[in-house]
Amino acid sequence: LNWQRGYHPVAAYSQSKLANLLFTFELQRRSARAGLPLIALAAHPGWTATALYRRAAQMNDSPLADRVTLAVNAVLAQDAAHGALPTVAAAALPEARGGDYWGPTGPMELRGLPGHVRPGPNATDVAAARRLWALSEQMTGVTFEHLAVS
Repeated sequence: LNWQRGYHPVAAYSQSKLANLLFTFELQRRSARAGLPLIALAAHPGWTATALYRRAAQMNDSPLADRVTLAVNAVLAQDAAHGALPTVAAAALPEARGGDYWGPTGPMELRGLPGHVRPGPNATDVAAARRLWALSEQMTGVTFEHLAVS
């Protein structure tokens, strides 16, 4: 969980995104079950030309990887303002509902107008989400009794 046996930046990044989705969807299930006026939803920016990809290439200390990243970004990525649209849509549009997942609706969700997108099967694993919730409570020492699963 905390990469005690070796750290891999891309795998850690992917794992953190999966954990965000699992936690968000579990929060929505728990808040709905408790009758709370809370909605939890998620959004992703698609492939957005930000410093993240450039920093990743620089961490590998590879000038070639840096040049390739810049070239691929120029062709496939959308700018940061367009990458922010799914988050803005999820936060502001009246049709946004708890449990929604918003992202670019273009090919492979890399870019495009924001809309509802489908999370991968790992992100909808209810048992994994419950385990993550319990582990999060244990590791942080923070519990939410009113959101407990009975």
